[in-house]
Amino acid sequence: MDPSRLTATDAAARIRAGTLRAEALMEACLDRIAAREPAVRAFTVLDPAAARAGARAALPGVLHGLPVGVKDLFDTADLPSAYGSPIWEGFRPRADAAAVAWTRAAGGVVIGKTVTTEFATRKPGPTGNPHNLAHTPGGSSSGSAAGVADFFFPLAFGSQTAGSVIRPAAFCGVVGYKPSFGLISRAGMKPLADSLDTVGVLARSVADCAMFAAAVSGRALGDPATRLERAPRIGLCRSPSWELAAPETMALLERVAGALGRAGAAVRALELPEDFADLVTAHPIVMNRESAWALGWELAHARDGISAELMARLEFGLAQDEAAVAGAYAAFRRCEAAFPEATLGVDVLLTPSAPGEAPLGLEYTGDPAFNFIWTSLGVPCVTVPAGTGPGGLPLGVQVVGRVGEDREVLGVAAWVAWVLGGGVV
Repeated sequence: MDPSRLTATDAAARIRAGTLRAEALMEACLDRIAAREPAVRAFTVLDPAAARAGARAALPGVLHGLPVGVKDLFDTADLPSAYGSPIWEGFRPRADAAAVAWTRAAGGVVIGKTVTTEFATRKPGPTGNPHNLAHTPGGSSSGSAAGVADFFFPLAFGSQTAGSVIRPAAFCGVVGYKPSFGLISRAGMKPLADSLDTVGVLARSVADCAMFAAAVSGRALGDPATRLERAPRIGLCRSPSWELAAPETMALLERVAGALGRAGAAVRALELPEDFADLVTAHPIVMNRESAWALGWELAHARDGISAELMARLEFGLAQDEAAVAGAYAAFRRCEAAFPEATLGVDVLLTPSAPGEAPLGLEYTGDPAFNFIWTSLGVPCVTVPAGTGPGGLPLGVQVVGRVGEDREVLGVAAWVAWVLGGGVV
């Protein structure tokens, strides 16, 4: 088997067993990149010689020898960090972001920096969706999702402020995990919105995501490859954004719910209280207000380097009066406090990962309508591939849990992926 197509957990097991060398895995990934990167354009920076040297010198650890794509929102001491903006082109940080440093400490090898939208928010980069290059891979973790999907690397970092891990993972047909808020350190990541920014990971299996996130967070996230002791209780949650779901997504959710029920899950409809619809207006106020303050230096000294699309959002944020801002934060607090009681009686929620397939064109990365609510609540989410839409592009479903219940969410997500992958007829 071509080593580039191995999951991270499979590759790690073979490296530990001595049946695969880290150098051979890296070479296979670089061969794949050489063949496909000119079309996919997932990287902002790629140094094959440095990647090979990194594989040879990889430290022993959980991630020993595994190539990792690093979203160009995270500082790297050995590679430029431009944050998706011409303002920072060629910038060389002196240190790694914390998540990158812990990746290296666990034996992971940074293979390159992956494309992000401008400051992980608005203007997209050049990356295409590997399943159809005329379509977006999603954003803002565009290059990370595309690179995992096209076998450039088995693991990658993303970040989510609205839907920037879950949506691109779903569009590209891979697994994306947005942990509970703050589980993975944000130190050394270019900030956008302090109340929302969450470091996430992308991979080709739920077990890969758990292994990677545990290695860089120091948290025990279990082994999702271990079967659940009992079938889960699942709340089928259409969410306040349901009207934005494409017909194929509506049909997908019903089809998946049926399959999970036949596999033994207790599935019932569970809609959030009406107050949760307040997050539809609260999230953009908080996100754009905090983004404008976070980009204060750029606004003061490099305004011409900010795209018109982003500038409009920053101006919207700055224009909010105190009553609107206070109301938005109050909605966050109210819904965060109410979420545990609203989900009593179920282990997780099942909801769409995105409105539908990846949109045509590269100028729009898709609507985070089915993501920003969970980001606002700070709860863990995992998207798993669940089929294809009418255009032949991937569709995903999202497993959502309560704050701090990441291990449980990962376990259920792995079970869902097993059922959808043919574990149950």
